[in-house]
Amino acid sequence: QVQLVESGGGLVQAGGSLLLSCAASGRSLRLENMGWYRQPPGKQRELVAAITFIGSTNYADSVKGRFTISRDNAKNTVYLQMNSLKPEDTAVYYCNVHSRRTFEPWGQGTLVTVSS
Repeated sequence: QVQLVESGGGLVQAGGSLLLSCAASGRSLRLENMGWYRQPPGKQRELVAAITFIGSTNYADSVKGRFTISRDNAKNTVYLQMNSLKPEDTAVYYCNVHSRRTFEPWGQGTLVTVSS
């Protein structure tokens, strides 16, 4: 079974940047499409960025031009570079597979708090 561990969150001022990492263990995810999801306080989880197993990317309109998803298959890790952060980006961020019928077990996520 895959274990996903997200890290890199924290408190940052509006306009700042953070780099999130998602390290997977248990099996290789190199053939999986992967996504970064977020759950703002009191709201449902939403997809913010996705990357296919060959490296094609897609973004939610709300983060397009500010966030960049990438992957390092040798390290079994997916990244999310977040720039020009806004208070509305405040959420717990998770990674998981994308475009598959079932998710892997969710990790604990990493909290991103953007102050105005």
